[in-house]
Amino acid sequence: MDYPIWDFAMGGGMLMALVAVPHVIVAHFAVGGGLLIAVTETLGVRRNDPELRELAKRSSLVLILVSTVYGAISGVGIWVVAGLISPGAISSLIHNYVWGWAIEWVFFILEIVAALVYYGTWDKISKKAHMLVGWLYFVGAYGSLVVINGIITYQLTPGKWLESHAFWDGFFNPTYWPATLLRTGVALMMAAAFMLFPASKSREAGTRLVRYIGGWLVAGSLISYVGYRWWEAQLGETTRALFLGESPTLASLAATRSFTLWALAAALVLGIVFLLIVPRSIKAIVPGILVMVAAFAFFGGWERLREGSRKPFLIHSHLFSNGLLVEDIERINSAGLQAYTGWASTGGLDDPIEVGRRVFKIQCAACHTLGGYRSITEALPTFQEMLAVTANDPPGSGAAAFEAGCASCHRDSNFEEMVEFMPGADEMKEDPEMVTDLLVGMITGTLEQLRDMGQAYVDADRSVQFDTQTTAYPMMPPFVGNDEDLEALATFLGTLTHDGASTVLTGGGE
Repeated sequence: MDYPIWDFAMGGGMLMALVAVPHVIVAHFAVGGGLLIAVTETLGVRRNDPELRELAKRSSLVLILVSTVYGAISGVGIWVVAGLISPGAISSLIHNYVWGWAIEWVFFILEIVAALVYYGTWDKISKKAHMLVGWLYFVGAYGSLVVINGIITYQLTPGKWLESHAFWDGFFNPTYWPATLLRTGVALMMAAAFMLFPASKSREAGTRLVRYIGGWLVAGSLISYVGYRWWEAQLGETTRALFLGESPTLASLAATRSFTLWALAAALVLGIVFLLIVPRSIKAIVPGILVMVAAFAFFGGWERLREGSRKPFLIHSHLFSNGLLVEDIERINSAGLQAYTGWASTGGLDDPIEVGRRVFKIQCAACHTLGGYRSITEALPTFQEMLAVTANDPPGSGAAAFEAGCASCHRDSNFEEMVEFMPGADEMKEDPEMVTDLLVGMITGTLEQLRDMGQAYVDADRSVQFDTQTTAYPMMPPFVGNDEDLEALATFLGTLTHDGASTVLTGGGE
C-alpha cells in the first residue's frame, strides 16, 4: 500500500490475465515441446525413421517462433504488468526468492541458447551431438518450470513459510509437488496441441504421426487430471470452500472449476476420437482446432481457478490483494493512511472528496475500477434503486429490488428491516440530497465492519493460514486507516453515480 497506484480502466487483474494466460500456454509448450521433440528425434535416429526425425525438425521451427519469440516477449510483459499493478507482491517475491529467480534465469539462458543452436544445426553436426543439444534444451526448460512453480505455489499455500520465512519452507509448500505433476501433464498437452499440425503435414506417415501425437495428448490429459485432484486435495479448507460444496463462497469460481474439468474431459475425448481412432480427420483442420481449443481452455481455466483461490490475498495470510501486509494493520489504523502512504498526503487535503478518492485508490483500486471492470459504482445504489425499495410499487417489487441491489452487502438485514430504516418514498422525492447522507451513512457502517474485521487477522495465529470464512466479508481485505480516512472514503463513495463520475447524488431522472 506504500506504492502509487497505476490507474487502468480495464482493471489490473483483467490486464494480467490477458498477458499471462497466453504466455503460460506458450511457456508450457516450450517445456513439453522440448521433451516431445527430443524424444521424437531420438526415436527417429534409433529406429532409422526419417519421418519421425522430419517431424522433430518441422516442430523445432514452431518451437523457435512461438516460445523463444512470443514467449520471451510476453514473459517480460508479465514482469512489467505485475510490477505496475502489484508492486508489493513483486517486491516480496524478489526479496524472498532472489536466488530462485537467479537459478531460473540460468535455466532460461540455457533454454534459449540450446533452442537456437538446435534449430540452426540440423544436418550440420552429428546426429548424436544434435540430440544432445535437444536434451539440453529440455533440461533448461523443465528446470525453469520446477523453479518458477515453487515460487508461484507458495503464494497460495505458503505453509511453514508463514512462521519461518525460510526459502525452502516456502518453495516446497503443500501444493508444490501436485502442481509440478499437473504442470508436467499440461506441458505434454500443450506440446501435442502445437505439434499436431506439423504431424499432419506428412503425406506418407501422417496417420501414424497423428496417432503418435495423440498418445502424448492422452497421457498429458491423464497426468493433468491426477495432478489436479492432488492439488485440490492439498488446499486448505478455507480455500476449497471458495469453490466446493453445496454453497461455495464464490459462485463464479465454482463455475470456473466446473468449466476447467469439463474442458479437460473434452480435450481427452476429442484427442481419443480425432487423434487415435480417426487420425485422418485432422486433415480437415477443424477437429485439430477443437482439440487445441479444449486443451487451452482447460489450462486457462485452471490458471483462473488458481489465481482466484488466493482471494483476498496475493500471498495467503501475509499480503492482501491491495498490497496491505497483515503485520501493518494495527499501525495503519493508529497512524492513518496519510502518515503511512507518503504519495497520498501531498496537496488537496482540504477537500474530503479528493482525500476519499486517494483512499479509494489505496484501499480498493487493486480490485475495483470506478466504472469499468468490477465497477464500484455498480455496487452502489442509485436514487432510483433506493426509491424502488422503499416505494414497493407494485407490491413485491421492493423486495426484488432489495435482493438485486442491497442483499449482498446488507447480509444482516432483510427487506422489511431495510424499509423501516429508510425514509419514505415521498420524503426521498422531496429531499433527494437526504439520500446522499443516507447512502454515506450506510457506506460508513460497512467500512466500520471492514475495519473491525482487521482485528481478526491481527489476533490470528500468524504461523498458519487464516480462515477467511470466519469474517464478514471473506473476499475483501479489511479496511485500514483512522476515522478521517474512513469518513473521507465514505464521502467519496457516496457521491459516485453509475457512470463512475464524482458528483453529488440528485434525483436522477426525476
